[in-house]
Amino acid sequence: MSNNADIIRNVYDAFGKGDIPTVLGSMDPNVEWREADGFPYAGTYVGPDAVLQGVFMRLGSEWDGFRAEPDEVLDAGDTVVGLGYYSGRYKATGKEFRAQFAHVFKLRDGKIVKFQQYTDTALVQAALR
Repeated sequence: MSNNADIIRNVYDAFGKGDIPTVLGSMDPNVEWREADGFPYAGTYVGPDAVLQGVFMRLGSEWDGFRAEPDEVLDAGDTVVGLGYYSGRYKATGKEFRAQFAHVFKLRDGKIVKFQQYTDTALVQAALR
């Protein structure tokens, strides 16, 4: 069985390829997915379908080439931290952005049970205007 860091690396790879079913399949049915305050999709989403509707579908429809590319995946057992960069172009304004992120994943039995996003929301918000 994969360790938790490998699971998260696979999640990033799947997201990068647009393989959203694999990403959603890595989540516990009651996952708590928290987008950072100030991020366009800020809030807590409970369950994979809420994440799909509230975050992933909006990213796909409102952005061109939105990417979350990790530079590092840190293994702390049941906690895994991804450090990297977001990038993309907001369709409504045509503005591009690049911002650092830190993602904190909590896993149980090989499934993501909690996610917390940290990012420079000012850089993202600038692309929206």
